[in-house]
Amino acid sequence: MNTIKQIKVIKPLYKYLLAFTFLLLPFCLKAASILIPMDEEQKDHLKSYGIAFWVLKEQQEVDWLLNYRGGSFMMKYDKRIEDECKIRGVSYQVIADAAATQIINEVSDPSVNMDLVKLQKAPKMAVYSPKSKLPWDDAVTLVLKYAEIPYDVLYDEEVIKGDLPKYDWLHLHHEDFTGQFSKFYAAYRYAQWYNDDVKAQNAMARKLGFQKVSQMKLAVAQHIRDFCAGGGFLFAMCSGTDTFDIALAASNTDICGAMFDGDAVDPAAQSKLDYSQTFAFQGFQLDMNPESHQFSNIDVTPTRQIERTRDFFTLFDFSAKWDVVPSMLTQNHDKVIKGFMGLTTAYNKNRLKPGVTIMGEMKTANEARYIHGEFGKGQWTFYGGHDPEDYQHAVGDPPTDLKLHPNSPGYRLILNNVLFPAANKKKQKT
Repeated sequence: MNTIKQIKVIKPLYKYLLAFTFLLLPFCLKAASILIPMDEEQKDHLKSYGIAFWVLKEQQEVDWLLNYRGGSFMMKYDKRIEDECKIRGVSYQVIADAAATQIINEVSDPSVNMDLVKLQKAPKMAVYSPKSKLPWDDAVTLVLKYAEIPYDVLYDEEVIKGDLPKYDWLHLHHEDFTGQFSKFYAAYRYAQWYNDDVKAQNAMARKLGFQKVSQMKLAVAQHIRDFCAGGGFLFAMCSGTDTFDIALAASNTDICGAMFDGDAVDPAAQSKLDYSQTFAFQGFQLDMNPESHQFSNIDVTPTRQIERTRDFFTLFDFSAKWDVVPSMLTQNHDKVIKGFMGLTTAYNKNRLKPGVTIMGEMKTANEARYIHGEFGKGQWTFYGGHDPEDYQHAVGDPPTDLKLHPNSPGYRLILNNVLFPAANKKKQKT
């Protein structure tokens, strides 16, 4: 009889406990967090950045856990975020508040090379790219589209008209800022696309009040320089890196042959270069041979003696607590990155300015592949090569299908730069 009475007492108590549990459940969920791991367990690293950007667009904060499981992201639980992860095929974990606190304590421990950076506001993105279709693709626009990160396209007219201050982040398409049309004259001067591009560039120069394309491109480079000096973030790849600096250095001379601008090169051009105007490079020698694809000895492409099977570069292991900026820019699940070629492939380390941070290099070849620095109130990153998943992309080749490379370490470096401007600036120690 006593047993029966006990059961009668326990049954209503169980019902109350069950009801109380269901009442507490919403509060437990609110206290929970979503962890997006960025180590080998992540199914789609590239789309994970898109989730982080989407959360920022929803005006919620993202914790970037530097060096924790490949640079993972953590945010407060929201069913909409969970749904987005499911839709986009991104691996995630819902973790309790206590587990999130434990992770924060772990990365904050002074004895470990980890840290937490708060991402607070989605940067407004712009890509400097021609409106016309050229027979090659741009790795940055490919990965932004794949990750579903929104951006605007600007070109010479918008830059000259002063649109850059509307944006936080600018990527330079594989441009030739020297006005030599990427030095494709020797190989493609009879190609329709090449002649159409030359015609369009000259027409735009005249429309904007310039006599030459080289003068227009210099003015564009100077506007971009001022954008960075004012606090903007600049990211460039391939020839958009060294030709940018060459154009700035050659602002007081003419380095273009007659086939490019209708008049001869200044015979004293080399001596008139002003390296004080450049971001990354100094002491370089120009290559003014119009039949050559090289712009200067900044790029080591013509002299490289590296087989594809041995073409790798290594990311530096920075202190997450003290070198926060380069740590953010090198977050990855792999520290050894496959090399890839471009019109500009890699930088001669002897041509770098003091103060430039080398974030990725091939030590045996004296090459810098991934570099960073400050200019005025802003910051810039240069990344050598054309496409991290296409070793030697040729004119006319099809674009890379990133569905086949969702875990690309080389493309992750691009997306680190996309999120970088969203970081709490108080945490950025240099």
